[in-house]
Formats: sequence, structure tokens, C-alpha cells
Amino acid sequence: MKILIIEDEVGISNFLKQGLEEEGYEIALAFNGNDGLLLAQTNNFDLILLDWMLPKLTGIEVCKAIREKNKSIPILFLTAKDTVQETIEGLKSGANDYIKKPFSFEELLERIKIHFRETTDNEILTLSDIEINLTKHQIFKDAKEVSFTQREFELLVYLIKNKGKVCTRNQIIEDVWDIHFEYDTGVIDVFMNAIRKKLNLSKEDECIKTIRGVGYIAN
Repeated sequence: MKILIIEDEVGISNFLKQGLEEEGYEIALAFNGNDGLLLAQTNNFDLILLDWMLPKLTGIEVCKAIREKNKSIPILFLTAKDTVQETIEGLKSGANDYIKKPFSFEELLERIKIHFRETTDNEILTLSDIEINLTKHQIFKDAKEVSFTQREFELLVYLIKNKGKVCTRNQIIEDVWDIHFEYDTGVIDVFMNAIRKKLNLSKEDECIKTIRGVGYIAN
């Protein structure tokens, strides 16, 4: 399991790094908000420990930016800010947990284990005979692995996570493509055709249905 620690106090960072590595975790360090955000956006981490008061970008800004691209990674604030309002602000920014300094390493370790258990419990998505392992980034059809591009993977995961709901083309463009202006949504159909072909699904298949003029729904 890989953990990113974004903390500007070198002593705290090194203490956490040593302790967590002794527990078997792989650790990366960043000492300001810019570097931390860059690492988070260009690497696959399993959990992020994030200080609030950071140089260049605050922890709140970093957390919000990460959440725009990654909704699932556990983010734990480590901060000396301790008012109720500050705790609420941290959680509203997208954090999963809020640990006040000073804290015991044993408590932090247990919090991390809890979030890893929650992540592991939800790492498999299924739709009919399709199975997606989110952690390993693998897709299986009838227990046989199928190769997907990153965008195809993200689109299929999005539909399955919204199983039973009609996903409009505009929603998909905004949430999967991260485009928030007028754009040709026909590109979605191109990717859906590729997904169906790889999974051997017809347009009439109830597994993923086209809602004419609207979008798609996974059942």
C-alpha cells in the first residue's frame, strides 16, 4: 500500500515515514502544497495524509483539487486546527477523516487501517458477468481479462457506479471527461461502441442500454 504524506514540518514527516515504513507501507513525501498536489495527480496512491497549513497551496486547496479528479482515495487531515468549524471545513473540502495534532502514532495507524479496510471492501464492481477490480485496474468478462484504455475504463466504472440511473451525455462529459463547457458529446458514443465491442455486448443488451437522445444506463 502506498501512502503520500504532504507535511511541511520535516520532523513530523520523517517520524511518520519511518513508523509507517516499519509497518510495511510505501511512503512518498511532499513538503508543500504544489509538490503534494503534483505527486497526487501523477501517481497512484492508496491514501493521503495531508497537513492543513502548507506553503504555496493550503491543505484545503490541495484536498479540493484532488477530489476534482479522484473521488475515492482516502484523505486524512493532520492539523493543529481544532475548532468545530475548522473540522467541518476540512471534511467539506473532501477529506475522509480529521486528526488533530498532537496525535498518537498508534491512533493514526488504526485510522489508516480502517480506511484501507473500507477501500478494500469496495474495490470490486460487478455488472452481470463483468467484474472490475478498481485497485488493480483490471476488467474481466466471463472471468477473462479484457484490455481497456484509461478513458474506456473510467466511462465503464462511471456507468456501473451509477447503476440503475440514467447518465446523460452532458453528465458524462462533465464527470468523466471533466469538460464544463459546450462540447460535442458524440465522442461518448465512439467510446461506448468500443466498450461494447470489447465486452461482446450488443446495443440491445440490457446490461448497458442506450437511452435515445439522452444517454446510457447500466442495469
